[in-house]
Amino acid sequence: MDELIDRIASINDIYWYAVVAGLLLSGFYYTIRSRVLQISMIREMFRSVAEPALVMENGRKGLSAFQSFTIAAAARVGTGNIAGVAVAITIGGPGAVFWMWVTAVIGAATAFIESTLGQLYKVKDRDSYRGGPAYYITRGLRNRHLAIAFALVALVTYPLVFNTVQANTISDVVQTSTGNSTTLFTVGIGLLLAALTALVVFGGVRRIARVTEFLVPIMALSYVGLGLVVVALNITEVPGMFVLIFENAFGIQELVGGGIAAVIMNGVRRGLYSNEAGMGSIPNVSATAAVSHPVKQGLVQSLGVYFDTLVICSMTAFIILLADPTFGQGREGASLTQDALALQFGDWAVHYLAVVIFFLAFSSILGNYYIGEANVSFMTNSTLAVQAFRLTVVSCVFIGSVASLGLVWTMADFSMGIMVAINLAVIAPLSVIVFRLLDHYRAQRKQGLDPVFVRSDMPDLTNIECWGSETEAKGITQPKTPRLDA
Repeated sequence: MDELIDRIASINDIYWYAVVAGLLLSGFYYTIRSRVLQISMIREMFRSVAEPALVMENGRKGLSAFQSFTIAAAARVGTGNIAGVAVAITIGGPGAVFWMWVTAVIGAATAFIESTLGQLYKVKDRDSYRGGPAYYITRGLRNRHLAIAFALVALVTYPLVFNTVQANTISDVVQTSTGNSTTLFTVGIGLLLAALTALVVFGGVRRIARVTEFLVPIMALSYVGLGLVVVALNITEVPGMFVLIFENAFGIQELVGGGIAAVIMNGVRRGLYSNEAGMGSIPNVSATAAVSHPVKQGLVQSLGVYFDTLVICSMTAFIILLADPTFGQGREGASLTQDALALQFGDWAVHYLAVVIFFLAFSSILGNYYIGEANVSFMTNSTLAVQAFRLTVVSCVFIGSVASLGLVWTMADFSMGIMVAINLAVIAPLSVIVFRLLDHYRAQRKQGLDPVFVRSDMPDLTNIECWGSETEAKGITQPKTPRLDA
């Protein structure tokens, strides 16, 4: 088994050089082409995330931009923000943190492109809208075979493999915190976690939204608050910490990991694990919101990248680097973060982090589940298939709680790379449409209007199910800008 894991890991290392290059190059292009929207439109991001939901075509109030944001944050913010950052620092040194930041800033532009497409090509559903890469591949590129391939990879990667890993992490931290690792106790954790998962996912996307909009802000803000306390307690060490990060990022100091290439690789890979920009996962969630313009959800999910990496991941990095700046000495993952917190606050912090990881990982299970449901619904309209999928997810959560998952992590790395490759290839030609939508949005903002989009504004676009006259029926009666047909 160990030999198989090592062999797949070696393939991943080679394959991911190409994936990382594709992410950075495409993100840099989208940054320039959009006139650095991820910085110039930060105010618009906050404005968009606070907007109330509109009424859907069936008369039901849709999911709000904030609810969509929290479901996406649930998928993003999880063990990767705590254990993943610790692994990156252990393997790549402090410089990996800088490349996480770079990935977030550049990736925010890519996240904008894919999430705007998710909104544009969304379809009507009973509880919310549905969409994602499988939908914009089919409707935008008219390639259903490629769409099915992406849907299958996403189905395996997120709700099955990643949820198995999240459940395993929850089980591990609970056992560490309680000091109880007996088989009976482990099975009990698995049964409890599976039951909680079933209770939420069988309630559909609206129940998921209600849970995540409660859990994610509380857990994330409490963790950020603790990180800020660590910074305050070590304020005199903060300048030296930033110097260490920047020196190591550019290879001025070679600590571990084989030089600057390893530093960059670990920073970008762990950054992607966390913020998921360019992977094609978050567009499934961004499509659910009922908003007046597709660009609004693109902006909301760009903000989500910042929230995940520049805020949550940075807190983990600061906690570790300010507590004990020695790396590559056998400690990695969540245990490194737990040790760092214990040095600052005592042993109670280990138990606190176990609670934080439990709820963040559980919310990730819910977010990952919905990504899978959107792709199941793309492939079939069968209610029975959705119910069977939900049972499979619950089973994977239980298995993950009681099993060892070295091979699963390695396979997840490989399948995630496939998702990125397909999604980047797809959004490149479709980005032309997104930039037209962005110009449409900016033109209305210049007139002092709350931007609204309807299909008739760009009649040359085809296969768009929503955004018709029903949008105007929601009470949006502002004058439109001239049609942008070119």
